[in-house]
Amino acid sequence: MFETSRIPVVMTPEEAYSSLMEGNQRFTSGAPEHPNQDAERRATLAQGQAPFATMFGCGDSRLAAEVIFDQGLGDMFVVRTAGHALDAAVLGSLEFGVDGLHTPLVVVLGHDSCGAVKATKAFNDTGAMPSGFQRNFVEHILPATLSPSLGAEATVNDMVREHTRMTVERILEQSPIISSAVSQNRTAVVGLFYHLAEGTVELVHATDNIATGFSATR
Repeated sequence: MFETSRIPVVMTPEEAYSSLMEGNQRFTSGAPEHPNQDAERRATLAQGQAPFATMFGCGDSRLAAEVIFDQGLGDMFVVRTAGHALDAAVLGSLEFGVDGLHTPLVVVLGHDSCGAVKATKAFNDTGAMPSGFQRNFVEHILPATLSPSLGAEATVNDMVREHTRMTVERILEQSPIISSAVSQNRTAVVGLFYHLAEGTVELVHATDNIATGFSATR
């Protein structure tokens, strides 16, 4: 995991973002290319890795990042937890993606009908807390479900979008390594919302140093 490639991929944040959006369009149009999955690619990656994006997403089985963005082996450094709950281990992993692998883009990926957010909303409504260590992701998601920016009629999907936005902000607030890389234009951070049925992604939030002109589908 901690080996980098001898020949790093050189991309700008905008180029990395566009590559993901183009891959998602291939996926949704039914014309995926399934790149970088052959024996030659595996042999190259045995010498080290040089992904162009660090992806932090929900652990939902329907949210396989390499599939929905039509990417291959070694293209993305992926970190996943239920409800993309952010903790110290996740932050350290994201910092490695930026500082160790030099990825020009960090993506926070949420999705509609998120079970972890539903569980957090249920806790708000009924006081019922999931058992065992599951309470940890509820506690991490709770601030988003109680956000003052959400109205009384906020849906689970509204809460997921707010949680995604707040996660981007928390990464920047809590990680000097990542915020410094953003200020130096070495990376950018975006928040995306994935639509399960349609397969499309929606841009929720982005740092000021990236031009997201390549439209994300709403």
